[in-house]
Amino acid sequence: MKKSIEISPNIETLFGTRDENLHVLEDGLNINIDLRSDRIELEGAARDVARAEQLFADYDHLQRNGFQFNNGDLNSMLRVVVGDPNVTLRGLAEAGRQRAFGRRTVQPKSPNQRRYLEAIEQYDMVFGVGPAGTGKTYLAVAMAISALINKQVNRIILARPAVEAGERLGFLPGTLQEKIDPYLRPLYDALFDMLDPERVERYLEKNVIEIAPIAFMRGRTLNDSFVILDEAQNTTSEQMKMFVTRLGFNSKAVITGDITQIDLPNARRSGLLEAIDILQGVNGLAFVYFDESDVVRHHLVQRIIRAYDEYKARLAEQQLSLLEAKAGAETRATNGKNGAEASAAPPLEEPRVRD
Repeated sequence: MKKSIEISPNIETLFGTRDENLHVLEDGLNINIDLRSDRIELEGAARDVARAEQLFADYDHLQRNGFQFNNGDLNSMLRVVVGDPNVTLRGLAEAGRQRAFGRRTVQPKSPNQRRYLEAIEQYDMVFGVGPAGTGKTYLAVAMAISALINKQVNRIILARPAVEAGERLGFLPGTLQEKIDPYLRPLYDALFDMLDPERVERYLEKNVIEIAPIAFMRGRTLNDSFVILDEAQNTTSEQMKMFVTRLGFNSKAVITGDITQIDLPNARRSGLLEAIDILQGVNGLAFVYFDESDVVRHHLVQRIIRAYDEYKARLAEQQLSLLEAKAGAETRATNGKNGAEASAAPPLEEPRVRD
């Protein structure tokens, strides 16, 4: 099917640098886009062409209504739209504008990120599980700030296990709080990125925003709060059970973690892994899983994560092959032994019949 649409004012801003956004549409929707002097020609399956036509119409509508796309957001939003036929560019942009994220406009950059934000809105407890750089913590903090600004909660509580990745907490200089602060720095970074520094300091002083190790959560009931547990893969089974039972009335909890980077000593089982097994069937909570396609850091991070996954798969195949070879050798040895014993056994004498 072929379709021609008129070029509207400023539509060229949709194309992106070196037409990179058009390539996203062509690859994602499996269509051809041909730019003419006075029109845009779309060619492909009728359904795909109709989606592309709707996308151009949505972009024109958003521009006419003063919507400004931040750097890189448009490309990310287009990837979400082409990846999910139930999503429109207009719906995605307006949903992001409806949420108040302080001084930032935060848009999901992948279908999984969109599902993550929707799950946080819909459920009281959400687990975000995936590799580094997929936006798990950043988006959770953004949703917490949105809930605080919109007066849906009275405070934000950010917790993290103080587990070292190779270093030792006791050797750090300073007081207990000064020792703990480096482990909570990613949470501070997200806060300062979305709110003015003076506002963050004021919230911290008044305990409107509280940042603490998970060990300080025991015995508390958290009402009217948005609670985030970051780096949950480094919690023990006891810590995870303690945390998920702290939730009070009118509260939300988001638990984030990367099960490929567990730093627990003595090969203890991660509380996050156990929670995934135990809580999968519980109503009222949701699990959202990310992969390397959701990485929003440097593009090299995506390739590094993929390389580690491939190495892990190769290692598992090698171990399986060794086990199969070992089992085969043991079977052959057992069969050979049984055969030798059978050949060495004396022949049975025929029974004698007395006259």
